Amino acid sequence: MIRVLIPSQLTAYTDGVTRVPAAGATVDEVLKDLDARFPGIRFRVVDEQDRVRRHMRIFVGLEETRAVSRPLSDGDELLIFGALSGG
Repeated sequence: MIRVLIPSQLTAYTDGVTRVPAAGATVDEVLKDLDARFPGIRFRVVDEQDRVRRHMRIFVGLEETRAVSRPLSDGDELLIFGALSGG
């Protein structure tokens, strides 16, 4: 099982829950598992070309990844962040 940390801007999809378990051998499989339970959440993280959106960041442990094909191992922690901007 993969532990997923959900950013505050996406907790509307998870009824306020910030940590959820998910299944999958890749980042994409985990996002699809989340989307099956929380419809629409994957589209907020990944675009139509299966690329991580520019304003989103995904970390596996302490390592950032932009590849949804990144393999995961049981017990990994997947962190999703929304990039901050301002001026």
